[in-house]
Amino acid sequence: MSDEKASTTVRTRIREANAHLTASERKIANAILADYPFTGLESIQGLAAKTGVSAPSITRFVSKIGCGGFQDLQRQLIAELKEGQRSPLDLKSSQKPVGQSDFLSEYVARVSAVLQEMTATVSLAQFDMLADLLADPSRNIYLLGGRISDNVASFLSIHLRQIRSGIYHMADNPEFWPEHVLRMRKKDVVVLFDFRRYQLSLSRLAETIAQKQGATIVVITDKWMSPAARSADHIVALPIDAGTAWDTVAAAIALVEALIVRVSEADWQATQKRIRDWDGIRFSLPGYDQNTIDEDTDET
Repeated sequence: MSDEKASTTVRTRIREANAHLTASERKIANAILADYPFTGLESIQGLAAKTGVSAPSITRFVSKIGCGGFQDLQRQLIAELKEGQRSPLDLKSSQKPVGQSDFLSEYVARVSAVLQEMTATVSLAQFDMLADLLADPSRNIYLLGGRISDNVASFLSIHLRQIRSGIYHMADNPEFWPEHVLRMRKKDVVVLFDFRRYQLSLSRLAETIAQKQGATIVVITDKWMSPAARSADHIVALPIDAGTAWDTVAAAIALVEALIVRVSEADWQATQKRIRDWDGIRFSLPGYDQNTIDEDTDET
C-alpha cells in the first residue's frame, strides 16, 4: 500500500470510492460505515450474510478501496483502533524530533500545517451547517468533552453564553447527566468533543441521547473516530497529530473560534444587546471598580 493510502483511514477511502462502486459494493460500504469499524472486523461470511452480497463481491470491494484482501482490510481497521488509543508515551517513540535550535518556530510551523490540513478536511458546507445549528435560538445547546477536550467545550460554551441563551455546559460527573438528558428536546443540539484515548462514557451518553431523546448529536473528534461517533448525526474529524508526544488541539481551538465569530454575527443586533445586558449585570456585582468600568466603557 502506498504512503498516501497508509495516511488515510479506511472510512475516508470508502467515501472517496463511493462514486465508483457498484450497487452491491455500496451495500457493503454502507454496512461498514454504519457500525465502523466493527462490521469490517466480522468474518467475510458474516459480512456476506449481513449484506446479502457474495464473498467474491466483498473481495472486489476491498480491492477498490486499496486493501490487499479481506485480511488486509481487517489489519488496517485493527491498526486504526490501536492508533486511536495511543498515549503520549506511545507517540514519543515515533515522534519526529523538533529542532532544539529554534524549537518554537519549528513547532509553530508544524501547528500551521495542522491548521492548513483542517481547512481541507472540514468543508465549508459542514462548517456552515454547524454554525447554523449553534446560532438557531430555538435550539438549546449542550456541550461536553473528555478528560482533556472538555476544556475546549468549556471555551466554546463560555463564549456562546454571552452571545445567546440556552447554552448548557454539562458537568463532567456522569451522576448529573440525567438532569440534562431529561431536559433535552428533539430539536436541541449536543456537541461532544472527544479525541484519541477516547472517553467511553461519552459514547454511552451519546447512545442514550440518541435512543431516548433524539436530539441532534455533533461529535468533534479526530480521523480515528471517537466511539461516540457511532451515535452522531454529524461528525467533524480534525487533524491532531503534530508529530510529537502530545497531540495538538490547535485545529479544535481554531474551529471553535471561527464558530464563535460566525454565530455572533448571525444576528449581531441580538448579540450586541446580549453582551451589553450581560456586562451590565456582571459589572454591578461585587469585585468590580466603577472607575475602571467607566474607563473601559469610554475606550469602546
